[in-house]
Amino acid sequence: MSSLNKLKDILRQQEQLHRYPINYTIPELWDCDHIAVQSGGLPVGNGEIIVNPFRFFADLIDHWLKDRDASDAATPYYRHHTLPKELRKGNWIRQSFIYSCMIRSSGSWDHDRSGKLEEADLYGLQENGTFVKTLALLPLLKKMGIDTLYLLPVMKYSRKNKKGELGSPYSVKNFFELDSSLKDPMTCDQMSVDEEFQALVEACHLLDIKVIIDIIPRTNAIDSDLIAEHPDWFYWIESNVLEGYRPPLVPGVEPGVSAQQQYLEKIYASREVLQHIRKFRPSPQQRDPEKWKALIRSWKRGKQDLSDLIRQRFGITVAPAFSDCINDPQPAWSDITFFRMYLDHPAASQPYLPENEEIAPYILYDVAKSSLNPGNIPNQPLWDMLESIIPFYQEKFGIDGARIDMGHALPLPLVHNIISRAREVDPDFCFIAEELSKDNAQISVEKGYNMIAGNGFTELTRPREDRLNAFAYGALNLPCPMFAAGETHDTPRLSAREGGRTFCRMITLLDLFLPHCVPFLNSGQEVYEKQPMNTGLDCRADEHLQLDPSDPFYRKLALFDRYAFHLTDPDRWQLPLLLEKASAIRRKYRSAMLNDNSIIPLMFEGPWIPAVGFGYALRRSMILVIANHDLNAPRDHLIQLWNLPQRFLDHDTQARLIFSSEQAESYLHFDNHTLTTRFLPGEVKIFEIRL
Repeated sequence: MSSLNKLKDILRQQEQLHRYPINYTIPELWDCDHIAVQSGGLPVGNGEIIVNPFRFFADLIDHWLKDRDASDAATPYYRHHTLPKELRKGNWIRQSFIYSCMIRSSGSWDHDRSGKLEEADLYGLQENGTFVKTLALLPLLKKMGIDTLYLLPVMKYSRKNKKGELGSPYSVKNFFELDSSLKDPMTCDQMSVDEEFQALVEACHLLDIKVIIDIIPRTNAIDSDLIAEHPDWFYWIESNVLEGYRPPLVPGVEPGVSAQQQYLEKIYASREVLQHIRKFRPSPQQRDPEKWKALIRSWKRGKQDLSDLIRQRFGITVAPAFSDCINDPQPAWSDITFFRMYLDHPAASQPYLPENEEIAPYILYDVAKSSLNPGNIPNQPLWDMLESIIPFYQEKFGIDGARIDMGHALPLPLVHNIISRAREVDPDFCFIAEELSKDNAQISVEKGYNMIAGNGFTELTRPREDRLNAFAYGALNLPCPMFAAGETHDTPRLSAREGGRTFCRMITLLDLFLPHCVPFLNSGQEVYEKQPMNTGLDCRADEHLQLDPSDPFYRKLALFDRYAFHLTDPDRWQLPLLLEKASAIRRKYRSAMLNDNSIIPLMFEGPWIPAVGFGYALRRSMILVIANHDLNAPRDHLIQLWNLPQRFLDHDTQARLIFSSEQAESYLHFDNHTLTTRFLPGEVKIFEIRL
């Protein structure tokens, strides 16, 4: 029996035990297919519906399983679907529309309307998101045109030195366990968290949605489960220096530059650097093997935290990680540490180390950036383990792709092995590089990646500086795709930037039609969420203060705290309905968007004009997608049509408006292969020309 079928059967059993009315609500947006209303759900007029949760989720699964077989759905999607040659080997991502989902937050809701999110609500059910509750998001994703679900880390994470109320999912404690908090109490003890994740993957595949996960092979939690067996895979410092521990200053080097070998002499000439590396100590196992064995025996018998026990008996602790960029102002990351990728110091750095002095393994900018500064002796058992992570999730859950967090800092042979081992399991497995610079796109392709993350969140969001146009038109020359992402889980929200919801609407819709880009929708973006999930990249000092102080989630960040997106916003259906219509147009013209010969960059009266646009041509029709990025005033834009395919110029060119983000009236004026029309502030229009 498939996990999805098993889940449905368990929910039906529980429904029989909970047939009395339950004052349990879900957001109206979760009932996109009207399943709840059709089975007796009660709309309460504020964007919520009262449902019996067991019946609702069982009915939802029944709806999907009708005339379908889920028995082989928990295998990679493209094992059962054919692909054209140009989209094989993971390149299917080129035609995708991705939704970034953090299970814990994206599926959160105050179901019992108590005014706060609770681990167990009035009915003993969980209000944070779970794998089961994520099923309710899928109909809305389908409606918006999403075909790929990108999951932020779902692995067991640490609560030690945690950020916020709940801790960061990027503080992974065990790669091979799913986090227990993602299990849903609706299934009691009749299903494991693994089976519930399998059910989610099966549901996604039934709905033609691929599943991508985040893996973080460069770092691990400060109290990683691996410490007990492999203390030598980590870096250690004296416990008493932890309080003042921070990245050391390197005089004469501009902040934020990568630890390239040309900077090594300056790095090791720094007094702070030398003081820093002298704080490190050998692993406890190396210092006293017998004492270490005794400690492990004692730890297994008792309930004491292992890291606390090590501090007590050895006086040392795992060293926190920090940015691999020199002089980065970020403090040390208190909840994670770097893996020790090599058993020796970086080969190029060894000549600069103090002579006649035994230096223990240490964390420094060059060590962290082991892709540029490898040692001579790989930590092979560690590498073997890291290479096995993705195959584990492929073979057990049938995932379709992965984004490698901090892959740019991994040793190049390790990256090659991670990618090649995954492709042995699934030749069409997709890899996304966490690479922000488009200058490194070709290098990423050579490593085996299918695309890069890119820096859309800094470029698309700055139209006044002409960076939006530079990003859009510059994408034509990329050797691989990058995300068309106005926001991510680490950045400000589009709705919190200048132009507010109009700007969010413009960028979100334009992202669907940028060449060589993969549109990316961040969870909450579809309802104009203002509060960032994290303040990691491109954020202002007050970025965490976007909500009114009276809001229950004021100052909270979804990446670390209990948080539910504002899914009852009065405009909650606006973007989803626009995306539904725009995505249908994109699907019709997707083959043209993937063919460089069918892409036409549109020109205006001059490069100073606040507009951007592209044409995409099929054999007998084409579209013109144009955005007015003047957010303050209407504009009459003149669009040059002289570079359209000749077949569309041999006749009297006639274009009809088929989409407007603002639903505005539009006039068209044609004159000598130009088109003039009026745009409202931030308006996106799509015209279709047919032969």
